[in-house]
Amino acid sequence: MDRLIQSARVVFEMSGLDAPIREIADHADVGIATLYRHFPRREDLIAAVFHNEIDDCVDAAGQLAEEYGPYDALAAWAQRFVVLAGTKHGIANVLTLDDPAFAGLGAKREQGLRPAFRGLFQAALAAGEIRSDVDADEVMDAIASLCSPAYAKRPDHAQRMVTILIEGLRTKNF
Repeated sequence: MDRLIQSARVVFEMSGLDAPIREIADHADVGIATLYRHFPRREDLIAAVFHNEIDDCVDAAGQLAEEYGPYDALAAWAQRFVVLAGTKHGIANVLTLDDPAFAGLGAKREQGLRPAFRGLFQAALAAGEIRSDVDADEVMDAIASLCSPAYAKRPDHAQRMVTILIEGLRTKNF
């Protein structure tokens, strides 16, 4: 099942959420019946991919905090979030669909991604590396606003804009 989810991630990133199911099965090197046995509907597969990607992004916060200092971990995670938000063709539309497969995605995003970002933000704030006159949720909302429309046209532009935003939080002058 992990191979199917990983293959769907790759295919969805290349071809969008409307990619043919056959393409996903071929990429996973399984028959289409195997794919449908695990994911009877396209929506079930899309939801599984998004749940997996959100989990990976949340987990990255802890890994980055261990590997880098507070500010650098925050900056690295913000770029990771840009990729998550930006490469998901149609994610905003999916989150608004009234389908049981997508029912928990919005809550998972709020209960997973926001706390992960807040933790990194608070660590950088406690270390005195970022300004104290902004709120973590404001910054995360700004990141989401910057990356969603821009990523589809120019991923490098979205990443650059988020870099500028995060650098603007620093307390040290360059």
